[in-house]
Amino acid sequence: MASYLIRGGRHLRGDVTVSGSKNAALGILAAAIICDGPCTIDNVPQVSDTMAMIDIISDIGAICKLEGNRLEIDPRGIQDARVVSERARDIRASYYLLGALLARLSSSDIFLPGGCNFGVRPIDLHLKGFEAMGASCNISHGRIRLDAKQLHGANIFLDKVSVGATINLMIAAAKAPGRTVIENAAREPHIVDVANFLNTMGARIRGAGTDMIRIDGVSSMPGRRSYSIIPDQIEAGTFMIAAAVTRGDVCVHNLIPKHMEPLSAKLKEMGAVVEEGGDFIRVYIPEGRHLSSTNFITMPYPGFPTDLQPQAVVLLCHAEGLSRMQENVWTSRFQYVEDLKLMGANIDVAERTCLITGPAQLTGSLVQARDLRAGAAMVLAGLSAQDETEIYDIFRLERGYENLVEKLTSIGANIRRSDISTLEVERNLK
Repeated sequence: MASYLIRGGRHLRGDVTVSGSKNAALGILAAAIICDGPCTIDNVPQVSDTMAMIDIISDIGAICKLEGNRLEIDPRGIQDARVVSERARDIRASYYLLGALLARLSSSDIFLPGGCNFGVRPIDLHLKGFEAMGASCNISHGRIRLDAKQLHGANIFLDKVSVGATINLMIAAAKAPGRTVIENAAREPHIVDVANFLNTMGARIRGAGTDMIRIDGVSSMPGRRSYSIIPDQIEAGTFMIAAAVTRGDVCVHNLIPKHMEPLSAKLKEMGAVVEEGGDFIRVYIPEGRHLSSTNFITMPYPGFPTDLQPQAVVLLCHAEGLSRMQENVWTSRFQYVEDLKLMGANIDVAERTCLITGPAQLTGSLVQARDLRAGAAMVLAGLSAQDETEIYDIFRLERGYENLVEKLTSIGANIRRSDISTLEVERNLK
């Protein structure tokens, strides 16, 4: 059981480059299997979630060749709609194969998806949409099976804004005869990226990035094109916050400033300096300036992203006064707060709101990466704390951050990965 060991107190300084979007990559990898020919995908992040998805689609017959961050996929060998790889249990995004296999083979059969545990994450919106398009659904023994004699276009209204359902239905509809309209669609950048990929490969999708997406089904999608995945919005935000909590000066490259506006606005409000360029953002705290308290509310895009909520709470721990974080997307995303309290944070949680009184002098402790983004929050806390912090269960953190240790080390962090954690040593001694 590996862990990260961090000795905090250093001001991070320098330049760091963001990898491709993990969330976009997962949707695009699934979407690639509905193509009628091979395609090339650039800027694929080498994180455990994307590696798992590549393994899964390889297991069902796709030929995948990964060299660095470039992936060539030839899906023409996919003949089986049944996904048996156990890795499908581990990642939430395996559910995108429901729509992709339904579009390719008129049926799909996968494990119920896994992923981080921070609240109820039903897939009923996905299934209602598939049924509206002509598919039948059966759930039994931990598996979901969809069958359709002929998918067709449909008008679909999502009762709740859902990123996963929007992407899944968009993939399925790309080759379904007729027009599909998805209303109350999610608008996140990676939804636009999946739509742009599909259009590059021959689909006809309009409106991605708005609350109404129109898909005119095509009979074939030749593929045989190259596409580059957008930068990871959440990784970029994590580095921006790292600059602020360590009172450093970091220039984050290979990002889209427009995607970062909800965070950039809050950093400026708190007293940080945020300088934007065409594809970079520099964040620093002027000498002698204190961060001021503020309030955050997580909302679907273009609101403040829930995937930056834990990291932002660490930021608020360093602000003077009382701050509030209100979580409007997931029901149980404050589980990591107990770990921050171990480090000296002054936080009170009431249902979906936490109150943070700062500034806190964080001290190192043994803490857990309870989910992907909570793990990133623990890293930020460790970087800004006195003494040494050890973070265990980092397999969750490594689901979404490529070369995190190397990137942080390059801007001055004292962080290393240990293959044996203190917790494991203690267990062996017992």
